Amino acid sequence: MGDRKPSCLVICSSHKEGVCAQSFIHAFTLTNSAFTLSIATPQGIPVDFVNVDDNSRRWVSEFRTKSYASPMKLESVEASQYNALLIPNSPGALYDLVKHDSVKHILRAFTNDKKPICAVGFGTVVLAAGKLENNEWCCKGYSLTGPSVYELIQRKDFSTLPIIFEDFAKDNFASYTASEPGAVHVVVDRHLITGQNSQSTLTAVQNLILATNAR
Repeated sequence: MGDRKPSCLVICSSHKEGVCAQSFIHAFTLTNSAFTLSIATPQGIPVDFVNVDDNSRRWVSEFRTKSYASPMKLESVEASQYNALLIPNSPGALYDLVKHDSVKHILRAFTNDKKPICAVGFGTVVLAAGKLENNEWCCKGYSLTGPSVYELIQRKDFSTLPIIFEDFAKDNFASYTASEPGAVHVVVDRHLITGQNSQSTLTAVQNLILATNAR
């Protein structure tokens, strides 16, 4: 790759349930120095951050003033232009990314080329969109993690969640593991890196950088 930084596609939800501010900040801070980043959302709608606290509010405000804060349209993404894929913890992904046709094609391309994919927290549910040409799931046979049933059942909207990732992964022949709620838990299997929750973002993204640089 010479002196050029590898390129990383960051897929975020544009649903009102949004993207977890903490996970995004950690992911962006690490990857911005290691990659040339492109942020994409459905229809290019700006990211709506959730769980913003006093520590993250200023960062989010400053981020919104930058030109790179305006996402590109997910529908116009050419997967071949990117070396890595990152999906931060996005609760909104349950509603607008998990069945998105463009996501399916992006995941299919990354899987076929074995390019590094990193998904964290609710970002892991986006992997459910990855159906291959033979209609098998792109993560079949992989070891991975994501939000556990035990964690999700604490949510008031548990009964209406459109997908329970732990159940989906097991039903589609992946090897799912989880740690206790709030613990850092990252699983690396070949080119796939998954983190259970926002707390796992830093470790997961560090592995994404290592995996991309090793190619």
